[in-house]
Amino acid sequence: MTDPARSWLCGAVGAGSTTAVTRLALESVLRGGGDRWTRTNHRGAPVSLLEGPAVAAGLLAGGVLEAPNRRGALAVASATVGAAVLGLVDDLGEASGDRAKGLRGHLGALRRGRLTTGGLKVLGIGASSLMAAVLATPRPPSGRRLPWAVDVLSSGALIAGCANLVNLFDLRPGRALKVAVLVSAPIALAGRDGAGVAGAVLGAAAGAAKADLHGTDMLGDGGANAIGAALGTAVVLDTPRSVRWGLLAGVVALTLASERVSFTEVIARTPVLRAVDHWGRRDSEVHQDASRGAVG
Repeated sequence: MTDPARSWLCGAVGAGSTTAVTRLALESVLRGGGDRWTRTNHRGAPVSLLEGPAVAAGLLAGGVLEAPNRRGALAVASATVGAAVLGLVDDLGEASGDRAKGLRGHLGALRRGRLTTGGLKVLGIGASSLMAAVLATPRPPSGRRLPWAVDVLSSGALIAGCANLVNLFDLRPGRALKVAVLVSAPIALAGRDGAGVAGAVLGAAAGAAKADLHGTDMLGDGGANAIGAALGTAVVLDTPRSVRWGLLAGVVALTLASERVSFTEVIARTPVLRAVDHWGRRDSEVHQDASRGAVG
């Protein structure tokens, strides 16, 4: 087995096993979590948020251990911990009822001088993503500080954008996990610097998949932001500048589109996307989705 193959596979095994064990431990310690860790999903059924911190723990275990070097490990830790903690603050602050909706809503509240938990998340994940980009971007030779600074800013924006974008897909069972798997699999199999971190994303997704697809657990902001940030860090570690810029443009375009277009409606109208979205979900979940017109 080659080194790259070992890296992504070890990352996947470490992340998957840690996710599963942490989820069981949280269930035992918190005794299900009660109302604080329970939300109502799109079907009106209770769903647990404990998947989120379990996935974050898995991402850290697999991603940090299988990062390409020490700076890469610190970058993964910065991006993942920042996104997970601030996402959980937003998740658990939901009970206050004072929540702006969407990126535009949070930024609008900030402009009016009101800091929502979502606004705190936007600022905090931006900061932790920028720190991750500083760590992941090789130090430049003397006299090349400006190109390095531009690289850092674009990479930080990409990590933060990925954290937000994966969260936008966490509206139906398994959807955000499937998006993460589809993006991380080529990075893992390519066997370059981001392979171990991408493998951790695959493993964490696998460890959480059953409960998520069955609609009993959900990533929540904490889990979805964490898996998106880890995925963005894998991309930054793995790809050249031109690819990163192209991906950043795509992430920005999708984020802006989400303010006006429902991804769920687009998926429901597109047969291939609808089939992928429904794969692995319970029949009752799929049928109810269809009967409601898959709006939401």
